[in-house]
Amino acid sequence: MTRHPDSPAGVQRLDVFSVIRDRSSVRSFLPDPIPMTLVQQAIEAAGWAPSPHGTQPWRFAVIASRERRFRLAEAMAEVWRAQLRMDGTPESVVEHRLARSRERLETAPVVVVLCLFLGEAHEYADDARQEAERVMAIQSLGAAAQNFLLALHALGLDAGWMCAPLFNPETVRTTLGLDSSLIPHAMFPVGRMNQPPKRRPRRPLETLIALWDDGDDEAPI
Repeated sequence: MTRHPDSPAGVQRLDVFSVIRDRSSVRSFLPDPIPMTLVQQAIEAAGWAPSPHGTQPWRFAVIASRERRFRLAEAMAEVWRAQLRMDGTPESVVEHRLARSRERLETAPVVVVLCLFLGEAHEYADDARQEAERVMAIQSLGAAAQNFLLALHALGLDAGWMCAPLFNPETVRTTLGLDSSLIPHAMFPVGRMNQPPKRRPRRPLETLIALWDDGDDEAPI
């Protein structure tokens, strides 16, 4: 933690840009236990994400029990195996991908499932606005997830973002005994990395800006 040059005297502030750049999606974890208070702090950070009407349409399920993590991995593997076979994936590839996915859930000391909660969403008389309300909630779910991941990294922990719950939310909900109002959207193995991941290159800045109008005749890049 370093003091930002514009911060008042005595006020310490993390370099947020370093946290953003240094965070990575980890896929190999050490089995060592981690302080659960750090996971709580990361969830608290997630709560500060922007959300529609301030409803915070997300809920977190935290699983540190080895037995429950194994049951979740097994249940999800069965569904994913059937889906991969439906796609015509070769059996050797199916088992390899399942083994890698299960390893993350079974080795990481904690698994956190992020769920969409629409119980406090605004209600509208027409389908178009109601769908927009749902989409806004899902967009804010991504903001909460990013806050969560960045906070974990700032606290010295590692995590990876797994989208598997999107493809079998009912399996996740039933296995964990979650309320029917919760829709599993993402899953994060949390711990300390065993092996650093291969980082994919980022697109050049100029390819990310579709329109730049700052009032000047010449573009800055």
